[in-house]
Amino acid sequence: MRRIAIFVYGLVCYAIFFGTFLYAVGFVANVAVPKSVDSGQAGPALPSLVIDALLLGLFAMQHSVMARPAFKRAWRRVVGQAAERSTYVLAASLALIVLYWLWRPLPSPIWEVTGSAATGVLWAICALGWATVLGGTFMINHWHLFGLAQVWDRFRGQDSPEPEFQTRWLYRYVRHPLMLGFIVAFWATPRMTAGHLVFAAASTAYIFLATLAFEERDLERFLGEPYRRYRRKVPAFIPHIGQGVRTEDFLPRTGEAAAGRPAAQED
Repeated sequence: MRRIAIFVYGLVCYAIFFGTFLYAVGFVANVAVPKSVDSGQAGPALPSLVIDALLLGLFAMQHSVMARPAFKRAWRRVVGQAAERSTYVLAASLALIVLYWLWRPLPSPIWEVTGSAATGVLWAICALGWATVLGGTFMINHWHLFGLAQVWDRFRGQDSPEPEFQTRWLYRYVRHPLMLGFIVAFWATPRMTAGHLVFAAASTAYIFLATLAFEERDLERFLGEPYRRYRRKVPAFIPHIGQGVRTEDFLPRTGEAAAGRPAAQED
């Protein structure tokens, strides 16, 4: 019964995440959702800005603290190893739901692009950004990243191996295609309001800080020399042009000791 409960819990967490992700697309693009980044009754600018900053800070704190290895080790003793990732996904989804719910619009326009051709290009770029985010999760291990692989293995009574370090598809050209996709999706809009600008700028700053200062430090500690070689060779956010790298280029060379356990994933 415990295995069934953990598996159902993982499915519920994943369903909440996927609904939250789909809502994020509409929230940023101001389409098909009841509450978006620019919808709702606008209030005084300064209180709205403070509330929005606090909401973004809440998500950033949850996302970064729960992603750190020390927190994961402690949390696994509470919820179990199989449910740890699903719990992280659930907490991130709930933080986003609170942000959607309490977000205060700042409707003052910063720029507005007119003309069907230019508008269409910007929406296409925005869609490409979101497609890169979702597609990028499958270029590593989508099911492990969002906790389903762990609860499924627990249901079958098997240990859940960590995903191997590989440079698949876009990871051959850029280290963080998921984060690049988010940045593109947040900024590619024909109408940028003050509220949208706050959301895009704060999210982009957090992506740079969390990825370069925290996540990559954890990956270097976990993977060792293979990731350090990968980091020196492949840019973080701006894809290099030309032939992509290969996974074997970064694995231990002849005579070198294997560096740590194999794993690589975005927070």
